[in-house]
Order: sequence, then structure tokens, then C-alpha cells
Amino acid sequence: MDCSISHSSSQPIYEQIVSQIKSQIIAGKLKEGEALPSIRVLARELRISVITTKRAYDELEAQGLLRSVAGKGTFVAAANLSLLREEQLRQIEELLQKAVDEAKVHGISLEEMARLLTFIYRGES
Repeated sequence: MDCSISHSSSQPIYEQIVSQIKSQIIAGKLKEGEALPSIRVLARELRISVITTKRAYDELEAQGLLRSVAGKGTFVAAANLSLLREEQLRQIEELLQKAVDEAKVHGISLEEMARLLTFIYRGES
């Protein structure tokens, strides 16, 4: 499992972990039944508190993405990937709506926004 954190991000560390694990499950990089590192191992690898790692795992378990088995570890749960994908799209739609609202305030046209989005998406910035 790939997981990295940014201490300079405004996003809390546990949310960074939740987001990355969720994305890996949706992308199929983490498969149903696959074991995740223990809370202590992940905390040590990321050089963060065990409490922070536990909070991330607890959040993912509450969302139905992980399941804990006493004495065995934490595993990727069977997830409804279409619901997860819908949630991601909804979040992106909210962010894009904010960008569109701001563009309208500043008189930026739809064509300019489309070019800018294409430019950013392709990593040309």
C-alpha cells in the first residue's frame, strides 16, 4: 500500500490517509480481502502517531471500506465501488462549482475555463 503524508497540507493527516486508501480501493490497487499494514506499522512508516493512524482506519471502517478482525488485522472490505465513485464525483463537482462561480465573478468565459481545465488536467501548468 502506498501512502504518504504532507505536514504542510491544511488537510489533517488522518484525512490524507483516508483519502489515499479510499482512492486506492476505488482504483483497484487495494483489493477486497487484502490485508493492510497494522496501525503500529503504518504509524511507524509514516512517522506519525498511532492514534492518528487508528482514527484513519476507524473512519474507513465506519464508511464500510475496511473491516477489522480481532487478532488478525485490518482488511479491505467488500465495497460498493459505484457508490464510492459517485461520492468522489460529487466532491469534484462541488469544487468545480466554486471555480465556476469565481470565474463568473471575474468575467472568465466558459471557453477560457475549458482551456484552463484542460491545461491543468494534462499537467501542463
